[in-house]
Amino acid sequence: MSANTDRYESAVARYFEAWNTREPEARAKAVAAAWAADGGYTDPLADVVGHDGITAVIAAAHEQFPGFTFRISGPVDGHHDTARFSWELVGEDGSAPVAGSDVITLDEDGRIRTVHGFLDRVPAGA
Repeated sequence: MSANTDRYESAVARYFEAWNTREPEARAKAVAAAWAADGGYTDPLADVVGHDGITAVIAAAHEQFPGFTFRISGPVDGHHDTARFSWELVGEDGSAPVAGSDVITLDEDGRIRTVHGFLDRVPAGA
């Protein structure tokens, strides 16, 4: 595994840590560790910039899907400060009603500058 591959996988690991942190103060710290200060997150349901906005989007996902965990589904593929990966939102019963793919860009420190999320599977009525 090259240093660049490690860089992308490390950024994605911090991303999932932020998404899976349930306690608000710890979540805010995880978002700050994963994203650049002026980092953003955009998907079909959200378009925010800054740690507070990103933290609020993650909190809303936990409110909508309590007890669920985000997990990666497949490899991280990256080049030129950009990486892509797929994920699932998994319930305690093992069901995964939501799945998607994200493309991230990284700053020089390996923190996320942008996320462009795509929803591949969503539950009816969500």
